[in-house]
Amino acid sequence: MLQQLVNGLILGSVYALLALGYTMVYGIIKLINFAHGDLYMMGAFMGYYFLNKLTFISNGGLRLFVALIATMIGTAILGVVIEFLAYRPLRNSTRIAALITAIGVSFFLEYIMVYFFTADVKPFPQVLDSTKFNLGPVTVDSIQLIILGVSLFLMVALQLIVQKTKMGKAMRAVSVDSDAAQLMGINVNRTISFTFALGSALAGAAGVLLGLYYNQIEPLMGMTPGLKAFVAAVLGGIGIIPGAALGGFVIGVIETFTYVIGLDTFRDAIVYIVLIIILLVRPSGILGKNVKEKV
Repeated sequence: MLQQLVNGLILGSVYALLALGYTMVYGIIKLINFAHGDLYMMGAFMGYYFLNKLTFISNGGLRLFVALIATMIGTAILGVVIEFLAYRPLRNSTRIAALITAIGVSFFLEYIMVYFFTADVKPFPQVLDSTKFNLGPVTVDSIQLIILGVSLFLMVALQLIVQKTKMGKAMRAVSVDSDAAQLMGINVNRTISFTFALGSALAGAAGVLLGLYYNQIEPLMGMTPGLKAFVAAVLGGIGIIPGAALGGFVIGVIETFTYVIGLDTFRDAIVYIVLIIILLVRPSGILGKNVKEKV
């Protein structure tokens, strides 16, 4: 059980990166960006491309670092383009219109990749040698430690950006009241674009890390992890950054513990059952607060 707990925390750290993108976008413009899981898929393919093209870098760790940075930049740009072309024109429309558009963008990204790269599974380049470490009853390898370390670093960096920078202050202001923020001189469009860029960069990093974790990628790989990350965001309290991170870790642990109780075949269903229970018992999430609205 202790081994599965460690495995769950490592997997959950990647889910947390994905959930942070969901929760930031929802906190800013109240949009559930169902295309976010496919940005994770695009990040995995970008990482695949960069790792194969950077063979002139002999050091595997350095090649992974360069590919990770390039992927985060690429997915950040893609996220901004999607926001500008698909979501910004519908910002004053009904929520259902924006939601349907997000689903449409998701299918577009998936099947444009199927068209160009086919639906075949591709082996993800393994640029790092795996070294196992026995820590008493727990065994971890170097790749798992790198995944956990990079994920935690990115989560801490995100928190510092949101809490300590001028743009982070603008993000918090727009999430509270975009009209009042605009009256105070904040460029709302630029702030929303920055939020999409930040969330998409984290999704791209998650794609590279899970490519390393599972050793394979394919164009439809973003659907299930994307939904699990959404469950994690709701579980922790959607719109709350620490809540999304907490929810990601919880979902990762729940998923790995299905192997302990012999229900690994139903691990996806169990995650969705957890979502239903949370919506029934505490709709605002673990760290969320009930907010009363005047009608």
